[in-house]
Amino acid sequence: MIVVDRIATMQALMRQYRREGKTIGFVPTMGYLHDGHAALIDRAREENDIVVLSIFVNPLQFGPNEDFARYPRDFERDRRIAGQHGVDVLFHPEVDEMYPAPLSVQAVVKARTDVLCGRSRPGHFDGVATVLIKLFNIVMPDRAYFGMKDAQQVAVVAGLIRDFNFPIELVPVPTVRETDGLAKSSRNVYLSPQERKEAPALYEALKAAAAAVDRGERNAEAIRRLVREHIEAHTHAEIDYVEVCSYPDLTPLSALAGTVLIAVAVRFAGARLIDNIMVELPAADRRGE
Repeated sequence: MIVVDRIATMQALMRQYRREGKTIGFVPTMGYLHDGHAALIDRAREENDIVVLSIFVNPLQFGPNEDFARYPRDFERDRRIAGQHGVDVLFHPEVDEMYPAPLSVQAVVKARTDVLCGRSRPGHFDGVATVLIKLFNIVMPDRAYFGMKDAQQVAVVAGLIRDFNFPIELVPVPTVRETDGLAKSSRNVYLSPQERKEAPALYEALKAAAAAVDRGERNAEAIRRLVREHIEAHTHAEIDYVEVCSYPDLTPLSALAGTVLIAVAVRFAGARLIDNIMVELPAADRRGE
């Protein structure tokens, strides 16, 4: 595995691979790798000649009161995991390498950001889009791999690739979970033992919502109420949002139809957690209106 920390070196290496006709799969991360990241890497390994993993904690996507300084970092551990899963190139730049001067141009995401995490984290997806534009131009991948745990991010990236004509295939990968259902996340290490016991209630609530849909419930407010009540009854977390949206355009729904995302975010004392579940319904199914 090659470890690179300079943009110019990375671009030269990627151009070499492309001249050799090799396909490049890219997994962008902020590090502190877990099984969810490993699933992305493994999928990229199956589908590409070269697998590139980036580890970069991007300051642009953190708000002033968020956890950039204390975001978990352990590069040696990440390097070991990357090697075990067959990463060919590990790109690990410093902040000064990625942002050597104040930006003269920065991306502004205009759609799919006024709901879910975008509502309570203004500017977050602008920072995500800006760093991805840079990373896509540095790595020049054929495919980019993102986890569906952050379904809003996947939707935003899909719009970014489409609008800026990146010749990249977006590959969404299903959420990887602990045995008790909690979605794998780098931030799970922040949870206290009691919070960790309570956290699986998020997925339990989402599964209960999906079961209600299977039984015929189509009223979005009833679904939101079911999820909220389950979380309130089984955790001490503060609910940030419970939303029912169309996917991938993320339009809030009053009645369920088509591809529907049921998503939740909560704040424990130690961490903010997100999760979601997707349900598929006929587009013309309007029961519940």
